[in-house]
Amino acid sequence: MSSGNTTRRRRTPLSRMLVPVMLLGTLAAAPAAAFGAAPNAAVAPDSAAAAKSAAAPRAGAADPDFGPNVLVFDPSMASAAVQSQIDNAYSQQVSNEFGQQRNAMLFKPGTYSLNVPVGYYTQVLGLGQNPDATTITGGGVYSDAQWNGGNATVNFWRGVENLNDSPDSGTVKWAVSQASPMRRTHIPGNLQLDDGGWSSGGFLSDASVDGQINSGSQQQWLSRNDRMGGGWAGANWNMVFVGDTNAPATSFPNPPYTTVDQTPVVAEKPYLYVDGNGGYNVFVPATQANTSGTTWSGGASPGSSLPISQFYIAKPDVDTAATINAALAAGLNLLFTPGVYHLTDTIQVTRPDTVVLGLGLATLEADNGVVAMSTADVNGIRIAGLLFDAGTTSSPALLRIGPAGSGTDHSADPTILSDIFARIGGAGVGTADTSVLVNSNNVIGDDFWLWRADHGTGVGWTTNTANNGLVVNGAGVTMYGLASEHYQQFAVLWNGNGGRTYFLQNELPYDPPDQGSWMDGATQGYPAYKVADNVTDHQAFGLGVYCNFNVNPSVVADHAIEVPNTPGVQLHDMVTVSLGGTGTINHIVNDQGSSVNSGNSVADLNSYP
Repeated sequence: MSSGNTTRRRRTPLSRMLVPVMLLGTLAAAPAAAFGAAPNAAVAPDSAAAAKSAAAPRAGAADPDFGPNVLVFDPSMASAAVQSQIDNAYSQQVSNEFGQQRNAMLFKPGTYSLNVPVGYYTQVLGLGQNPDATTITGGGVYSDAQWNGGNATVNFWRGVENLNDSPDSGTVKWAVSQASPMRRTHIPGNLQLDDGGWSSGGFLSDASVDGQINSGSQQQWLSRNDRMGGGWAGANWNMVFVGDTNAPATSFPNPPYTTVDQTPVVAEKPYLYVDGNGGYNVFVPATQANTSGTTWSGGASPGSSLPISQFYIAKPDVDTAATINAALAAGLNLLFTPGVYHLTDTIQVTRPDTVVLGLGLATLEADNGVVAMSTADVNGIRIAGLLFDAGTTSSPALLRIGPAGSGTDHSADPTILSDIFARIGGAGVGTADTSVLVNSNNVIGDDFWLWRADHGTGVGWTTNTANNGLVVNGAGVTMYGLASEHYQQFAVLWNGNGGRTYFLQNELPYDPPDQGSWMDGATQGYPAYKVADNVTDHQAFGLGVYCNFNVNPSVVADHAIEVPNTPGVQLHDMVTVSLGGTGTINHIVNDQGSSVNSGNSVADLNSYP
């Protein structure tokens, strides 16, 4: 879609595809029997020893046991053999939108000449401490949409991190949608963010692109702490730049660029790497304030390393909430290998500074109405790289950060949530009241896609029910790259003071059957982004809210955004769109901003109040 085109094709529903499970490694060994303890039971000393033993590499093995869904490559391997395994994985994942298989491909430091397409539920990771330690030439690492006629609006649930992507063509294609992250990557050439067709949102952070970044048909995008050597070209509705070097200046709405020179506070996502002795570690980047550009441009990133022996390596075919909670109680961090984990109890993260890292879009399904993961109100927890899936019995939340009433100041060591995805329906019937509930203070969210499914299996107004995507009760909470879509009440409900949002992508629910079914009291419809009346301090930058009421185009949303009218609440650069003119949004913020409808598809507002 060229700049200025305001008609978006609806995402094409895909049939659920059942594919054979490909074994990418050796089968995982079952965790120690001691892990059968109840989640809140005290762990005996022998349980702690068993937990640490299970996390350590097997005797005589070069690599830890990452289970059947992880491929580990090194430069000594024959290129043809490596390419064959990559092709095998991609052939299964290229269109496997709602399948069960999950993959991670790990490349040890060195140079490879390969063609690495990235399909669904696939993560490609370099294992160097810095991106340039692992270089992939040839076709390079990329995501295209040729399987879908160039339409990349359903190219989500995938990622690439921590490598030098140097295709012989000189241009990396990353045609994705819905917050699919590219992190900590060096691209010596150009970066193209579409594949000639439609594309709808993504996330680029801690990356250095020597050439030009061209957004093409991307309708919205967030770039954070990137180096843009050749600048940025292209725009449609909402392009947000935070802490980037050589980013375009703010010019919203023509073109719709919103630029914040420095990132107020953030820490990059933890990542796996191999040290000079061949040992595996997880690097935990430090929290930094008022930054621009990448963390690694001057050499080593600030932060600390944890050996893999301090992690429990969870596997979907053997682990339960009980075994995982026993490992956490033993003082271990968590590494979720790729797969789907069915949880009938809540994973409890209670120790300060615990690291929870998922590989290959590891998926935690909340069965029996449980909260899939919950944290205590403590400092410095890191949760990254996980997909939370709702089960058939409604959960109060899928991820809960801190108990109700949390009040501790965590500003010196905040909890940070990176690449967090939640799904209500699509892969099957699912229901939850809220996807992510943040009760703790000073939490930082970095790349979220929270989705009440609009297509797939188990989709319908009374089937995949979900009120809210994100509810924030804590104070001083910051969100970078927030996508929250199709929820039946508020996609975002912000009750805490001192909140900050940098980029919102929202589609209102497609499927209200009639106006009477979608009313907030006397107000027609629910706003996508609601700041509670008691809030006196809140700021947001680059907010996009779209409607496509395709079940009943007569449905109206009175407001895209509702906030209290007070000097401390300030919004910057907002856009509403009626996709194809299907439905109406009367105002952008409260009673301000033009209507979008069948006769006027796009409206902008620079600031509120």
